[in-house]
Amino acid sequence: MALILLRHTRPERAEGTCYGRTDMQLDDSFAAEAARIAAELPDVTRILSSPLSRCHRLAQAVAQSRDLPVELDERLIEMDFGAWENTPWDAIPRDQLDDWMRDFLGARPHGGESVQQLYDRVTAALSDAAQGPGPALVVTHAGVIKAAKTARGDENGWQSDIAFGGWVQVDWA
Repeated sequence: MALILLRHTRPERAEGTCYGRTDMQLDDSFAAEAARIAAELPDVTRILSSPLSRCHRLAQAVAQSRDLPVELDERLIEMDFGAWENTPWDAIPRDQLDDWMRDFLGARPHGGESVQQLYDRVTAALSDAAQGPGPALVVTHAGVIKAAKTARGDENGWQSDIAFGGWVQVDWA
């Protein structure tokens, strides 16, 4: 089944900041971006969303334009970066970043969630989403989309970049 994975729009935050589960306000451009996205997205039968407001607000805007309800799924939330949350990436101790890169899937130097834990919950959530009518729109975060792309065989999935308000379609068996 086709799943359309949509990244939230630009949040209000300093460039270069590590953030995952922190709930934050959206940029002033949100209304215009949401209207553009709602008009450009293909038809969908359902809308699922991360509960963080930066996703939920966008999901609600799309849902309102299409007269669809929004289903929240905690498993679609961004990675928990633990002690690194809201820290500039360049202020994170180099040895911690090196530890993470040495064991990218399993390391948790920040005390939060490992990449493997993110991957496991995302693949479970998307497998459940694929069981319902489709195509389904999933409004979520960059880390979730990277995990999904990796799960679908994209060998560059973890390194891929998705713009704020950007979306990709994945076939989820």
